[in-house]
Amino acid sequence: MSEDLSPIGEADKATVHTGQTPLHLAFSCYVRDAQDRILVTRRALCKKTWPGVWTNSFCGHPAPGEDRTAAVYRRARTELGLELESVRLVLPDFRYRAVSAEGIVENEFCPVYTAVAGNDPLPDPDEVAEYRWVSWTGLARLAEEAPWSISPWAAIQVPLLDTAAQNRWKV
Repeated sequence: MSEDLSPIGEADKATVHTGQTPLHLAFSCYVRDAQDRILVTRRALCKKTWPGVWTNSFCGHPAPGEDRTAAVYRRARTELGLELESVRLVLPDFRYRAVSAEGIVENEFCPVYTAVAGNDPLPDPDEVAEYRWVSWTGLARLAEEAPWSISPWAAIQVPLLDTAAQNRWKV
């Protein structure tokens, strides 16, 4: 992906997430349940970047030529066993760069979505070590008071979602 966000090619995820990761397309999603709680997940310990770190519900990368919203639905199913009732784009221009303790660079144009869970999670253990349903207020407070305790992208996204049109993140 070029600096003007135009696609410039395709590559396998495992080969591009390095110490020199080029800018590429990804997405993040925050899922709520019928009780208005937000699903947070702890990344599996075998993950290449940020293993064992708590984060948003799930993240992913669209496959070549795949519609972004379709990619969100697909990733919810494969990572969490979730069927989503609705998906909404809430932060279309989010972009970040972060370096993990292992020296791996995340350099992503990463639109942020919200969704409603249609069932309880059945996470893939290669993706998710554990999960919790939390209040939005609690998650926002955590991002404000202890941003080091969650993924760097969630630490940036949560305050943006919290202030965007008075919790516009709710679907």
